Amino acid sequence: MFNLEIAPKITKELLLSKYSEECFFEHYLGIPVKKGIFCSPPILRSDNKPTCSFYKSNKGALMFKDFAGESFDFIGCVMHIFHCSYYKAMQIIGNDFGFIKVDKLEKNLPKIEYSNFEFKETAKAVIQVEIQEFTEKELKWWGCFGISLVTLKKYKVYSIKSVFLNGVYFTSSSENAPIYGYYNGENSDGDELWRIYMPTKKSYRFLSNWNSSMIQGAKQLHKFGDYIVITKSLKDVMALSEFGIPAIAPNSENIFLSDAQYEKLKTRFKEVYLFYDNDLPGIRSANKIRKKFPDLKVIFIPKKYKVKDFTDFVKKYDTIKTFNLIDQWLEKRKK
Repeated sequence: MFNLEIAPKITKELLLSKYSEECFFEHYLGIPVKKGIFCSPPILRSDNKPTCSFYKSNKGALMFKDFAGESFDFIGCVMHIFHCSYYKAMQIIGNDFGFIKVDKLEKNLPKIEYSNFEFKETAKAVIQVEIQEFTEKELKWWGCFGISLVTLKKYKVYSIKSVFLNGVYFTSSSENAPIYGYYNGENSDGDELWRIYMPTKKSYRFLSNWNSSMIQGAKQLHKFGDYIVITKSLKDVMALSEFGIPAIAPNSENIFLSDAQYEKLKTRFKEVYLFYDNDLPGIRSANKIRKKFPDLKVIFIPKKYKVKDFTDFVKKYDTIKTFNLIDQWLEKRKK
């Protein structure tokens, strides 16, 4: 059993008073903390291209960044590896480093000798791209989801020929492996902000230097409206917009809007809806978000259609059936 006299005292501050963030990262990731871009640690995923780096956040915290999607501090790292809660992650760290003893937990020994390196420099990811015209095949693929060239241009989506990461060649598109880029302007240093989408990839499909607080589709919204839909991807946002539904999506499926972003959204729109996948992960995510924002209204595509999201529905069914589905939802809104 957990020692009840010690358990309440386990905090992030206590952990950092004894060991550094660098030490914790090295213990669990099994790689030395260093500057620059490197391949993902095997404990996270298989990776044969440099796509990861460490950096300091605006608040000075050491962060691990995988440009394929993940970003976390040392506690988030443990949460990700062990699929556990924040407090459980602190228990694991406390038990492994001898701050506390949890009988049911086995000790995770260090994977490497600690380097004692102190990370001081803020690293930034520079993504540069070579743009090309959309091919007929690419436009046909987007068209399967009801997304037109006009909408692609409206949301600043481009066909990408080549991608460069921190000045180094990363990858190129081909006929059977297209690459698309979501452009979101420039940061304060004048670097372009890109979210690279590689739909045919199996291991990872996104490469991004967007800030986690960025909201996809936010710049295309009207200032005010009767309702707004929060969905999971820009592809769904664009497909919904083709049918007159205003929508946005968080930067990643693993994050949601901040409290401040959500409250601001409610000042602009009378009703806020959450529209996630109707599979088990989507339902679990929706329920978790709903607990935090109880006034949020959740909608799913009915199971009888045997599709999990809106773009799948548009691809499987014709335009008339899609409008019928939307009409059914709008009718329920009025009741």
